[in-house]
Amino acid sequence: MIDRAAATQDFAPQPHQNMTTPGDFEIARSVLTGYTADNELHRALTILRNEGINPEVVVEFTAEREGIFCGITEVKTLLGRVLPETGREVWALDEGVGVVGGEVALRIRAPYASFGLFETAILGTLASCTGWATAAAECVEAGDGIPIIGYGARHVHPGVVGVMDYAAVMGGCASSSSVVGQQLHGLTPSGTMPHSLVLLMGDTVRSMMAFDKHMPPEVPRVALVDTFKDEIQEALEVANINRSKHGVSVQVHLHHGDLIDALPCDMDIIVSNPPYIRSGEVTQLAEEVRREPAVALDGGADGLRLIRRLFQQAPARLRPGGGLVVEISPEQLESVSELARDAVPGGRVSFRRDLLGLPRAVVLSLS
Repeated sequence: MIDRAAATQDFAPQPHQNMTTPGDFEIARSVLTGYTADNELHRALTILRNEGINPEVVVEFTAEREGIFCGITEVKTLLGRVLPETGREVWALDEGVGVVGGEVALRIRAPYASFGLFETAILGTLASCTGWATAAAECVEAGDGIPIIGYGARHVHPGVVGVMDYAAVMGGCASSSSVVGQQLHGLTPSGTMPHSLVLLMGDTVRSMMAFDKHMPPEVPRVALVDTFKDEIQEALEVANINRSKHGVSVQVHLHHGDLIDALPCDMDIIVSNPPYIRSGEVTQLAEEVRREPAVALDGGADGLRLIRRLFQQAPARLRPGGGLVVEISPEQLESVSELARDAVPGGRVSFRRDLLGLPRAVVLSLS
C-alpha cells in the first residue's frame, strides 16, 4: 500500500507527540466478514459478481466540515487485510491533521470487489474518530494550556472506548482514562480516584494516602474532595498531608475562615481572588465558567459585596509597607480603586493588567 501524504512504511501509524509506540488496531471478525456493512453493499456485490463485473476504481472520501482528521490508522489496518497485494494504491492525509469541508482525506485505487463491502466500516471509522478528535481539540483550545484528559469511557459502549480515547489524544488531550485507550495511543492513563474508593475507606485523607502509597510515581495524584465534608475543608485536609509529605510544613500554613479572620498574625501582603460577578450576570457567563460553584462567582448586586468587606478589614491586618492585591472585573476598576482610597487615605493605589491588556487587579500599598 502506498501512502503518498505520509511517505512512511506501508500502514505505519503516525504517532502523537510524546506517545510511546502504540499497539496495533485489531479489526473485528464481524467487520472482516462484512457483517457490519450496509446490506445494500452485499446485494450490489452479489449482482456484480454474478455479472462478472469487477473494474479497477478510484474512490475518494471527503470531509463534510472542518475538523481534526482521525481514524486513518485503523482504516489502513483494515485495508491491509482486504486489498490485493498488487494493483492497489492508497493516499490519505496524516492522522491528527486539520481538514476542511470538501477536502479529500482518503483515496483508494483497487478492484472494487476487494474493498467495496467495507465502505460502511471506512466511513464509520473516519466519521466517528474525526468527530471525537475534533471535539477533543475544541476542549483543548478552551483549556488554554490546561492539560485535558479524555474521560468519556463511561458514556459510550465499551466496544468503542479504545478508539474514542485514541481519537481524544489525536485531538490534543494529554491522555485518557482507559487501559484499552493506552494500548492504542501509548500514553499513561490518567484521571482521579473513584468515589467508591473514598466511601469504602471511609475518609478522604486516608484514601489519598493509600492511593499515594500503592500507585507508581508516574500516576498523577488527583484527590476527590467532595465526598464526606465541605469541599474547602476536604481540600485543606488533603493539602495538609501534601505539605507534610514534601517537607514544607514550616513554610506553608493552611487556614480556613471568613475572608481574613482566620489569619493568625499580621501579613506583609494579602492576595485575593474574590467572587466579583454581579448576581444578575452569573447566568450569562460562558458555560465552562458557570460550572464553578456559585459562591465562587456571585459577588452580590454590584459584584463588590466581598471586595468591600475585604478593604474594610485588610488594612488593619497589614504590616507597615504591606500591600493588598485584589482581582477585579475590568469595569470595576474605578469603583474598587475608590474603595481602596477610602480604606487607607494615605495609601498608594495602582492596578495591574492581564495578558489581554485589561485592568485585572487593584493594588493597595501602605506607606
